[in-house]
Amino acid sequence: MEKRKKYLGVHLIIELFGCPAHTLRDRHFVEEVMMTAAKESNAHTIGTFFHQFKPYGVSGVIIIEESHLSIHTWPEHGYAAIDYFYCSNEVLPERAIEIFRKKFRPEKIKVKGFKRGKVKYEAK
Repeated sequence: MEKRKKYLGVHLIIELFGCPAHTLRDRHFVEEVMMTAAKESNAHTIGTFFHQFKPYGVSGVIIIEESHLSIHTWPEHGYAAIDYFYCSNEVLPERAIEIFRKKFRPEKIKVKGFKRGKVKYEAK
């Protein structure tokens, strides 16, 4: 008997603390890290938009077939806020988190997960 998902998706709130400022300052670097994280976690990219703030900071979103991956950075505080919302059992968010750890080099990572869109359990 195959079980169906009880939720439509999972929404991860990922906070990175104590990142070196230069890892959060440059739009091109941040976009490259986010695209690598999406690819390495089995997400399928549809489109992107990233913006460089002045004097610094980056916001960006990647639309994926499975939902979205977004980031907002505060280099002056060594902080990044990342959302990873996915609606597929094929997505492996722990791989994305490892990319964030390797590339942004935070002192601390905090992850909260939320199940989104509860559906009635059904057995096939």
